[in-house]
Amino acid sequence: MPIELDLQGARVLRPGGWDHGPLSLAGGVIVDGPVGRAVDLSGYDLLPGIVDVHGDGFERHMAPRRGALRERDAGMVACAAELGACGITTAVLAQFWSWEGGMRGPEFAEEVFAAVSAVAPTVPVDLRLQMRLETHFTESFEAAEAALARWGIGYVVFNDHLPHARLAEGRRPPRLTGQALKSGRNPEAHLALMTRLHEAGDAVPGVLDALCARLALQGIRMGSHDDRTAAGRALWRARGVTVSEFPETLEAAQAARDAGEPVVLGAPNVVRGASHAGNVSALDLIGAGLCDALASDYHYPAPARAAWRCVELGLMDEAAAWALVSEGAARVLGLADRGRLDTGLRADLVVMDRETRRIAAVFAGGDLAWMSGPVAARFVR
Repeated sequence: MPIELDLQGARVLRPGGWDHGPLSLAGGVIVDGPVGRAVDLSGYDLLPGIVDVHGDGFERHMAPRRGALRERDAGMVACAAELGACGITTAVLAQFWSWEGGMRGPEFAEEVFAAVSAVAPTVPVDLRLQMRLETHFTESFEAAEAALARWGIGYVVFNDHLPHARLAEGRRPPRLTGQALKSGRNPEAHLALMTRLHEAGDAVPGVLDALCARLALQGIRMGSHDDRTAAGRALWRARGVTVSEFPETLEAAQAARDAGEPVVLGAPNVVRGASHAGNVSALDLIGAGLCDALASDYHYPAPARAAWRCVELGLMDEAAAWALVSEGAARVLGLADRGRLDTGLRADLVVMDRETRRIAAVFAGGDLAWMSGPVAARFVR
């Protein structure tokens, strides 16, 4: 049963900024109090729970050592605990469906989907799925659509990881051997597969047009990954693919913003101060007003750290920065019931030490998702 509490004495980050009024939880939502036992949280801040729109940090829980162990349900339970510890109360788990094989192949994807389906009803953090579908893996589109229906997945993002320039020149791609080993193929077989998919590229746009039309009719949210040009973004827009995930250039991000489309950037890029792949800095895009949400990408602690990084650099105030990982992210996903600490919304909140900015406790849907340290004495007595 969701906990009934009246949280008092803390600063509360409301949509308009900080206030010091009490925050009451009952029935899994934020309510007008008082409703239950009062808890003094003087010295702490209350912030909306983090909505993570794209993250694949769960992979090491599911397959901690390639070929040696696959921890399905137990791994997902551990992942949910880590999400809670990082302040994430809604998590979109981004899983590849790709020709790349291994942890990006359909077989592994089905294991992830099954684990999330089994574990999600049993943990406080709201676990959701995103399928990252490789554009040139057209031979598997029918199976991918069946998986979307079977597991109730409502979000698809399109990627293209084929090294087209190298393949067009007849040259071996870099890191071929390592990638082949991860896929479970020998390098020559892996190269042959990439070459075949590349050479069939002329047929891909038409197949994608038809697929996106079918997905749109089902109300599935769609995004494109690593947009580089305005023309490329326009092509995806024509297919009903409206979310721009991790655009690699200012041009692509600006094109999405001009069309009123949400732009999602990587929180690790913000924390690091630059893209690890040499693309446009997320900090530059945020400074230009071209970011709607920050995602964990591959590191679950990054969203909270990135929000404060934006404040430290003077890019925005605390309410606006935290909105990039809460309200703004919820809006990208079409979730109007979370992302803010307002009456009637889900009781998703982070209890943070004001001095250290360490996360002390997290509630998701009114249930305790994580707690550690001295704050426990405030609740347990």
